[in-house]
Amino acid sequence: MADILCLGEPMLEFNAQKPGADGRRYYLEGHGGDTSNAAIAAARAGASVGMLTALGQDGPGESFMELWAQEGVDTAHVIRNPAAPTGIYFVTHDARGHHFSFYRTGSAASLYRPEDVPEAAIRRAKYLHLSGISQAISTSACDAGFRAMEIARAAGTRISYDTNLRLRLWPVSRAAAVIHAAIAMADIALPSLEDAMALTGLQKPDEICDFYLRLSPILVLKCGAEGAILATREARHRLPAHKVTAVDATGAGDCFDGNFLARLLAGDAPLDAARYANAAAALSTTGYGAVAPLPLPDAVRGLLERG
Repeated sequence: MADILCLGEPMLEFNAQKPGADGRRYYLEGHGGDTSNAAIAAARAGASVGMLTALGQDGPGESFMELWAQEGVDTAHVIRNPAAPTGIYFVTHDARGHHFSFYRTGSAASLYRPEDVPEAAIRRAKYLHLSGISQAISTSACDAGFRAMEIARAAGTRISYDTNLRLRLWPVSRAAAVIHAAIAMADIALPSLEDAMALTGLQKPDEICDFYLRLSPILVLKCGAEGAILATREARHRLPAHKVTAVDATGAGDCFDGNFLARLLAGDAPLDAARYANAAAALSTTGYGAVAPLPLPDAVRGLLERG
């Protein structure tokens, strides 16, 4: 029985590396998908975690099942669809940051339906985590997300929601309508500053905090290299970024999400949980890919001790 359930689409990752001596570009195979990343981050932080999703009966699907088994992520409610593939994506890098190319049309996860949502598992869980991507990939997946949240609210299972805005998947007007309706059902909102600016039309972090606190009682505004802001209706705390040698920010926000939930589950106050997650997210940028650099607790505590 998992205490944290993460609903969304896992995708096999191909991350561009620096050209080799022959001048060719090589890709490092890995695993991605925002809620899968968050699930593994939470599991590495010591939490009991499970995935809610669908995979193809294919090589990428088998790779995820092996990965989750290795990481201690429960797969009892992962559906295997023999008629649909597991999604894949490519990551490239330049001076402007990292860029994604997705191949997910018709993926098994995009065919996930409200009737696939495991009601009993959600009722038993402490947290349900999902994101804008969880709902953007298809109409049925969107409806499944809302169904899962309805079950969670009725059962007292706390809901966390990361905006993870991908405008290639839907126009900003629909994204804002769906995401803000979902956050209004959530206990914890986890937007990035960039997402929040696009979704709200606001520019100032405090105005963005005001907006989201009208929807959800706990907000973490993730500001990338500027750190994060933890905001409740009683107080706001700015968490400065940690100085690390960053090479790839892929999955850093997901790392924050998983560690934040794991520490809340362990009994930390929201501010302490956010400080821990902020350090974990910084460490996750020091390696390539979404999963490999996700840190273990000793490394996170070491960074926190060094300040």
